[in-house]
Amino acid sequence: MAQSIYITSVEGLSGKSTIVLGVLDALGRTTPRVGVFRAIARSTSERDYVLEMLLDHVGVDLDYDECIGVTYDEVRRDADAALSKIVERFKAVEAKCDAVVIVGSDFTDVGSTSELGYNARIAANLGAPVLLVVNGRAGQGERLGMSVARTPEQLGQLTALALPELAHNKAELFAVITNRADPTRLDEITATIRSVVQDVPAADGHREAAVGVWALPEDLFLVAPSVRDIMLNLDGRLLRGDDELLDREVVDVVIAGMSLNNVLPRLSDSAIVIVPADRTEVLLGILLAHSAGTFPSIAAIVLNGPFDLPDAVQQLMAGLESTLPIVRTDLDTYDTAVRVMSTNGRLAAGSQRRFDTAIALFEQNVDTAELTASLGLARSSVVTPLMFEYRLLERARTHRKRIVLPEGGDDRVLRAAATVLARGIADLVILGDEASVRGRATELGLDISAATVLSPHDPDHVHRFATEYAELRKHKGITYERAADTVTDVSYFGTMMVHLGLADGMVSGAAHTTAHTIRPAFEIIKTRPGVSVVSSVFLMALADRVLVYGDCAVIPDPRAEQLADIAVSSAETAHQFGIDPRVAMLSYSTGESGSGEDVDKVRAATTLVRERAPELLVEGPIQYDAAADAAVAATKMPDSQVAGRATVFVFPDLNTGNNTYKAVQRSAGAVAMGPVLQGLNKPINDLSRGALVDDIVNTIAITAIQAQNQGASA
Repeated sequence: MAQSIYITSVEGLSGKSTIVLGVLDALGRTTPRVGVFRAIARSTSERDYVLEMLLDHVGVDLDYDECIGVTYDEVRRDADAALSKIVERFKAVEAKCDAVVIVGSDFTDVGSTSELGYNARIAANLGAPVLLVVNGRAGQGERLGMSVARTPEQLGQLTALALPELAHNKAELFAVITNRADPTRLDEITATIRSVVQDVPAADGHREAAVGVWALPEDLFLVAPSVRDIMLNLDGRLLRGDDELLDREVVDVVIAGMSLNNVLPRLSDSAIVIVPADRTEVLLGILLAHSAGTFPSIAAIVLNGPFDLPDAVQQLMAGLESTLPIVRTDLDTYDTAVRVMSTNGRLAAGSQRRFDTAIALFEQNVDTAELTASLGLARSSVVTPLMFEYRLLERARTHRKRIVLPEGGDDRVLRAAATVLARGIADLVILGDEASVRGRATELGLDISAATVLSPHDPDHVHRFATEYAELRKHKGITYERAADTVTDVSYFGTMMVHLGLADGMVSGAAHTTAHTIRPAFEIIKTRPGVSVVSSVFLMALADRVLVYGDCAVIPDPRAEQLADIAVSSAETAHQFGIDPRVAMLSYSTGESGSGEDVDKVRAATTLVRERAPELLVEGPIQYDAAADAAVAATKMPDSQVAGRATVFVFPDLNTGNNTYKAVQRSAGAVAMGPVLQGLNKPINDLSRGALVDDIVNTIAITAIQAQNQGASA
């Protein structure tokens, strides 16, 4: 039976989704098959955005429809029948999972006391302990999601009122988390609630295990609505602008019902500006101010009122080529303002910043090791792709390194940078014009304030780098003048930063070729002592384990000596990432059964590996099936310590390796992380030009871990 936890709140607008996301994230680090179940869906007419967000971000391998219990309508018609259906549908999900996070209702339909009681009944019938979320905000008078903080005493009283309701319905209390708490009083809040929890007995009259008590502080960008949220609340439409910018958070409102002279001083960062549609001179002035860069970066314009824009004005707007979203609504100014101000923020699938912020807040304020241990979840020997990614991030965080990202003009790089900074994975230097890079990040609703943004044309750095590069390459006839021109290229600039210790590693290639990314490393960083070639591996995360494939990206047709180098380097890389290296030197023949030039090359390389690294478990030549499948290995190489158990697969040439990793990636659904370059004195890693944001985040973490290992061995 799966371990389950039921997360419910005392009232609405508690930000329960943040807690659910954090718990799912914590469970996903230790448990292979984590599920999520929505006991009562918020709507029958549209998909539940909370559930969609969870399925989209946390890698739960379940379909949307099977994760829904019942609707509010079903509860109203017959609460007992609805409860039976919830239990039935939950059991189907539980059978597929090792752990299930159950999301309670949202207090959008009935009174708080009775709804909490019904949630407690559900939890008791599902056999799931309750994690109770308490709202740290008063709830009345919210303005763009913000409201007055509750005192520790008020939160203690609220908790004390809720606990008897749980006990009455035979629900077991597992933990209490105050969300949206006053950041200045977190310790007082947890102490007050802990004393309340200790004073109230459980349903059976006693409590054997301690109840976890934590508090998460209020965060402006988690509670602020996005432009998209406001557009939906206005029943508006996007008149023009970049749809991607609709996910930017809104933290202020400006009503532009005055002259432009009086509007401009009132503009503020991330504000939404309400402009009557017949005030076209104000509209155009605000667009110009936003484009000028000398005024705050606003989030959007809401154009209100039943007035058509003149053709000449629309033509002028088109010429400005502004990406700023302009939302159109027919409402009058008062109704528009009321709806804008009353819009609440929500954790939806489209907002990466909210997701990163929520996970970071949970990690920083909740003891996740205690939480998972209290649920009885031990660390699994199975390693899923998601678990491996979590472990990469954990490793990178243990000793943060400084990574340079040369491609500051790529939105994917900026999104990845925001995630890396929010999760504390690494410190970052982003190359590019600072105003342009930070301006674009702000437009996208990303927080990269903790990153250093450096221009590759910075004169002090160019002079220093050119002097060093000219010295390194003087044997090739490179002059200072030529070097000064070369080092302004972002790949050379970033590589020089790593070479001179201004950064610990570099990740590039999202917008450049592999050759452009790694050529400077060959010239400047060079190979480690004892290594003759730079090669690469892919970390292949299969359904239940992680394998290492090398070389699939760099050397087209390695000689036996180079193949031996690749094997030794790949084994070292495997060890760096917690994979016990058992090396298979692949060929179309196993053992002594075949002959020919290609087989002989692999045989000679295997001999060299054994001479250079006698402690390493290595087998070759060996076919892939004999290396990977225990049954085949029992027939072909029954006495081998590697056959059937290989973790590092060394391919005889680039053609074989590249095609094999792609075949496994596409056909077996494996997550391919890489290419990870190996053999260099300092870590430089290349991205695919089709890299996704998650790929970039993982590669930054991998590079940071490589830097940690090289620092430890230096």
